[in-house]
Amino acid sequence: MNIICLDLEGVLVPEIWIAFAEATGIKELRRTTRDEPDYGKLMTWRLNLLKEHKLGIKEIQNVISGIDPLPGAKRFLTRLRTMSQTVILSDTFEEFALPLMKKLGMPTIFCNSLTIGPDGEITGYKLRTQNTKLTTVRALQTIGYDTIAVGDSYNDLEMIYAGKAGFLFRSTPAIIAANPEIPSFTEYSQLLRAISEAL
Repeated sequence: MNIICLDLEGVLVPEIWIAFAEATGIKELRRTTRDEPDYGKLMTWRLNLLKEHKLGIKEIQNVISGIDPLPGAKRFLTRLRTMSQTVILSDTFEEFALPLMKKLGMPTIFCNSLTIGPDGEITGYKLRTQNTKLTTVRALQTIGYDTIAVGDSYNDLEMIYAGKAGFLFRSTPAIIAANPEIPSFTEYSQLLRAISEAL
């Protein structure tokens, strides 16, 4: 039995933090897991920037409401879900993800959550589990699934390597060059074909 594990940002939807950086003019918020492998370090840095600029959950959700899936993403996901069980594994947060899931047809997503103060300040975050993507893939494997994973960032590499098959999608030149054994694609049609063959 197979299950496909997809990253969210960069694979199905634009990077939320980059969209927020563009909306606010805070260029430093463009940094993502494509640039920083240490997720804890990245989130601490982001939260400090939000506090410095007095920005909270309301401002981020306002930006998210205007984000649409990447062109072709919903059609790709719909087709994929007819081929195999599919789950989205993301390091984003429930408070960010829901509007995007509605636009994608409400697929299953496993992600993290935020701690939010009464004034809307984001005071911290709660990981669903440590090393969320790899831990989830390993758990799925213990209940009888072969995993096929797709991602674009440093934090996707472990789940890609851990599975039956794995692919990079619209990743960075540095990540692609450092992982030449992982097939890399830029078009959904190519990715769909590769997943179909792996199934």
